[in-house]
Amino acid sequence: MSSKGPAQLEMESLLSAAFPDAKFVLNNDSASHHGHMGDDGSGESHFSLTIEWAGFAEMNRVARQRAVNKALGDMPGQRVHALAIKATAPGE
Repeated sequence: MSSKGPAQLEMESLLSAAFPDAKFVLNNDSASHHGHMGDDGSGESHFSLTIEWAGFAEMNRVARQRAVNKALGDMPGQRVHALAIKATAPGE
């Protein structure tokens, strides 16, 4: 298993700060996108996130995605080409 790169570590830190007590898994999917559009050669271009947080209970799917993107600042779409997000509240 490869070690986490700086972009992944930064995203995990930002998520932990923005969503206290959230359970999340951030997977680096870049290897399966090697040579595809958006692959910048860094090995950190494509990620998928599954996050469960109680604060999402009153938010719809779009609001949840926006909250995650806001927490990550300029990373999605700038420093990271693609981020797939599955955000749920406990019990969903």
